[in-house]
Amino acid sequence: MSRIAVGGWHHETNTFATIHADYEAFEMADEWPAKQSDEAMLDAVDGVHLPITSAIEALTESGDEVVPLLWCSATPCSYVTRDAFERISSELISQLRKALPVDGIYLDLHGAMVCEHVDDGEGEILFRIREMVGSELPVFVSLDLHANITERMMNMASLIDVFRTYPHVDMGETGYRVAKYLSQHIRDRKHLFKAFRQLDFLIPLNAGCTLMEPCRTIYRALPECITDHVPSISLACGFHLSDIHEAGPAVVAYGHDMDTVKTVADNLIEEIYHHKQEFHKEVWPVDAGIIEARRAFNDQGRTIVIADTQDNPGGGGSGDTVGVLRSMLAHGLQNAVFGVLNDPDVAVMAHQYGVGAELDIELGGKISSAGGPSLQCRARVNALGDGRFTATGPMYHGASMQIGKTALLQIEEILVVVCSKAVQTADKEHFRHIGIEPGKMDYVALKSSVHFRNDYEDIASRILVVAAPGEVYADPSLLDYRFLRADVERTALTLDQQ
Repeated sequence: MSRIAVGGWHHETNTFATIHADYEAFEMADEWPAKQSDEAMLDAVDGVHLPITSAIEALTESGDEVVPLLWCSATPCSYVTRDAFERISSELISQLRKALPVDGIYLDLHGAMVCEHVDDGEGEILFRIREMVGSELPVFVSLDLHANITERMMNMASLIDVFRTYPHVDMGETGYRVAKYLSQHIRDRKHLFKAFRQLDFLIPLNAGCTLMEPCRTIYRALPECITDHVPSISLACGFHLSDIHEAGPAVVAYGHDMDTVKTVADNLIEEIYHHKQEFHKEVWPVDAGIIEARRAFNDQGRTIVIADTQDNPGGGGSGDTVGVLRSMLAHGLQNAVFGVLNDPDVAVMAHQYGVGAELDIELGGKISSAGGPSLQCRARVNALGDGRFTATGPMYHGASMQIGKTALLQIEEILVVVCSKAVQTADKEHFRHIGIEPGKMDYVALKSSVHFRNDYEDIASRILVVAAPGEVYADPSLLDYRFLRADVERTALTLDQQ
């Protein structure tokens, strides 16, 4: 029986966003569990769709002893503060020191953490772990599909494996796969050769969706590359909103024969370049998108889903912009819902005055100036909630959501769900917990880019991705990068103006 230390730490850093991730952001629960360590960590992640949860399951099945370290995450936003990184790093290292000796380490990381003082958060974490355990101990890591894999991360980790779906419905599967292989590797002790290839263009966030081409074809072919000689190969699409030197897509492969590993990695790179022009995805300007939504509903008579992609809290958005709502009101949409909007002041006011109250409010536009001003409006309070519910969709399944005081407001003919935290609206329960059944609405406008798709595809007759002002900039060609490698092409998006 092997003794394996297990820990996790997630942050996806949008360096173009406003709000930084402080220590308290990692302490609190939101979509994912609050920061926990030791045995409490095992209880916190139990039943939640996370890589670490399934990794623990895999190691237990293999008869290994799981030694819990630490788990934490924070909603994507701007830089992780120096204080947060140093405090959590110290806690993680302290937990590992107590756990030693161990036969291996499994880490559930994101791969796009940028700190105020360190541009490669995961590389620094792995470096500090290596300083303690040496170069020989197996350290296996699972990463998000949007990881920016760096040379340092590759040097410090024994193996890196990446999600194969976006929406990330295979998070558990990935953690399980990596942990099973770690357990086997400890027993077999076969040498692992590595291949690492970085691409010279950026993949926009929306273009990485594996439900659509070209990523659908590319990612579905990855399991066919797995053999006894090459047990692991991955493509990370990168996170174009992290302005660091090594941002962007990368291929990693591991195996027992160096020539074979290199060949498999090079073949995958060639396949990706073959599809390069297909990464130019269409995003609707906001007013054109809302007009198209009306036309599509008139044709289909079924729910139209509108994705407010540039204020997606899952990409670092503030969750409080009202550009899409403003356009929905201007174009007279009816039987429509918009959410989930992050405005704790309005949520508290609604709770103070109660259901049925008519309020004159300034809605949204208080956190980031990128989305424009607040919406001055009169709203009726239709329902109130505590923001606690369990997600049921494939992305967040089993997560105990805690989004703070919540209110359902009615502004003209549009319902607006207002909460007290920036949270990605990727699960139908975001609306259901406050009394809205999304499938009964003509229009559902939500703050997400891609993660909502699996849970909403059964009700959506059409999905329109619209670009209202916000901090999750959909088009890399419009960003002012300061640190990205000069030879990296900034892929442009197509604005669909039909």
